[in-house]
Amino acid sequence: MQKKKCVAMLLAGGKGSRLHSLTKNLAKPAVPFGGKYRIIDFPLSNCTNSGIHTVGVLTQYQPLLLNSYIGIGSAWDLDRKEGGVTVLPPYAESSEVKWYSGTASAIFQNLNYLDQYDPEYVLILSGDHIYKMNYELMLDHHIEKGADVTISVIEVPWEETNRFGIMNTDSDLRITEFEEKPDAAKNNLASMGIYIFKWSVLREYLIRDDQNPESSHDFGKDIIPLLIEEDRKLFAYPFKGYWKDVGTIQSLWEANMDLLDKDCELNLFDHSWRIYSVNPNQPPQYICPAGEVSESLVNEGCKIEGEVSRTVVFQGVTVKKGAVVKETVIMPDAVIGHNCVIEKAIVSPGVYVPDGTIIKPDESGNDEITLVSEETIGALQSN
Repeated sequence: MQKKKCVAMLLAGGKGSRLHSLTKNLAKPAVPFGGKYRIIDFPLSNCTNSGIHTVGVLTQYQPLLLNSYIGIGSAWDLDRKEGGVTVLPPYAESSEVKWYSGTASAIFQNLNYLDQYDPEYVLILSGDHIYKMNYELMLDHHIEKGADVTISVIEVPWEETNRFGIMNTDSDLRITEFEEKPDAAKNNLASMGIYIFKWSVLREYLIRDDQNPESSHDFGKDIIPLLIEEDRKLFAYPFKGYWKDVGTIQSLWEANMDLLDKDCELNLFDHSWRIYSVNPNQPPQYICPAGEVSESLVNEGCKIEGEVSRTVVFQGVTVKKGAVVKETVIMPDAVIGHNCVIEKAIVSPGVYVPDGTIIKPDESGNDEITLVSEETIGALQSN
């Protein structure tokens, strides 16, 4: 194999249990987002836009659809004779199946994949965040600092620091301490779960971690703290821009609604940094004479007979006559029946919402987002 300067490893095995039934039969990175994308489209597009064309995608939980979606990587210009995208599921050895037990374990079990390219650097990514980043600029920063490891960080609101891994740095951005979800943070630089390692350093620490029976085989809990403890050169790379962890129903809904803001930092219409996805190949959308659509994203194959406002509508959706849908995400192939009222919800893929169904926040001021699934519809019908 031809030697590569940088190889990306994309961690896409997350279960995403906080997304409830959306990930019942689907890996979290395959969850639909933004009217036409899946979450994994963002890191894959960032790779190809950054000139990184060798990407290993590590899958584990419910990989069938994700594997099929990625295919040979042609949607992201990653169908290469040398390199390109490779799906890396757990595999069986002679005595057992080696499941990934943590993020570090997943990379360790694919050392052979990395060895064949003998890269200078390895970029490790999460497959469940929404953002646009030029990894080439981060790699330049890594090389300029002479770092063993570079970790991308973003400023988060101080009141939310207890939700993140916080990096404490000196004035030169060298990381001096890592605090996992601290109650009283010393700063507000949160790790984005994006790492660049010198390959030699990563290889050494993964092997040592595998031999440690006390380790949970996790980058945040084991590898990074050990590197800091042993005074290796870790630097922070400050990122300015839109970044969202869409790990909950609330945050997934918020990220979709962000796209409807005129001044959204995540500009999907920027041709200089396209986000690529697999084309659904559906007919054009049709807005019926009685239909009304405002401040919304509407994909191919939709038929709108009702009223839709501030809503993200995926391909193949039908909104029937008399229905009113506001501030909602309607996922692929869902049907909203006649005279329904749906507000502040996420409608799961393929769900049929019966005629006259009303789902909206109660008058107590509770703004909790409703996930409309087959279970939700069943519960409403039984009451």
